[in-house]
Amino acid sequence: MASPATATAALPGAALIDTRLEAYGECRPLPQHPPVSTTVSDLLKAAPCLAVMPARDEAPTVGAVVEGVRRTLGCEILVVDDASSDETAAAARCAGAAVLRLPIGLGAWGATQAGIRYARRHGFPQVITLDADGQHLPESLPLLIEAQARTGADVVIGTCTQRLSRAKRLAWRYLRLLTGLELADFTSGLRLYDADAIEVLSGQAASLLDYQDVGVLMLLSRSGLTITETPVEMLPRRAGRSRVFASWPVVARYMMHTTVLCLAQLDPARRRTTGADPSC
Repeated sequence: MASPATATAALPGAALIDTRLEAYGECRPLPQHPPVSTTVSDLLKAAPCLAVMPARDEAPTVGAVVEGVRRTLGCEILVVDDASSDETAAAARCAGAAVLRLPIGLGAWGATQAGIRYARRHGFPQVITLDADGQHLPESLPLLIEAQARTGADVVIGTCTQRLSRAKRLAWRYLRLLTGLELADFTSGLRLYDADAIEVLSGQAASLLDYQDVGVLMLLSRSGLTITETPVEMLPRRAGRSRVFASWPVVARYMMHTTVLCLAQLDPARRRTTGADPSC
């Protein structure tokens, strides 16, 4: 894929500015990516992947994120435009990404699954998902690939516990008790999925889920796949707000929905064992 023309200028302190974003109302400084080790560089060459970014109304930031991924991984990038009302698709194409436009909004998980199905259809052995709002640093993506190569896990989640509020930490503790999943962050969209995970998440069972976090993780775990986490740095949102944590009523609905989902999907063998032996 030919590189699109860019207009960038070097600044003291080694920051780059994507001047193309001025057309979308923002000129966003980007941190330079750190040197990639020879081992990680070899892994990047040996494991072609597809970077999938669900995006709704992210025109001010999506172009910079796409360019950061291209610089860091050099892989193909698919932006799934979740029925945006702005120029998200145009900004993504201008930066060099392929764009899949959805006629109706499917939400973050629906858009992500569309990208995962695209990857399966086109034979990609790995998918890396990240947000288009600039929270996830493209420079962190090699850490996910390195963690997958080191652990052999089917799913790697990039986790930044410093971003978790006290309320989120309490919520995640509750979800860990409910699901049995020993994870530090359930909602991070920075993930790597291998071919087995792609197969599971392309199926009909995953289409019934509303969120990309607990339901998806439980489905992967029940399918016998391994999940691990690796620490990464993240930035605060530069615009908009979280769809899940937009307000207290939305949070309450999310927690109620997730609780019902967890109780409904508890492994039957686990329930029978608990009933047969009260000491467990």
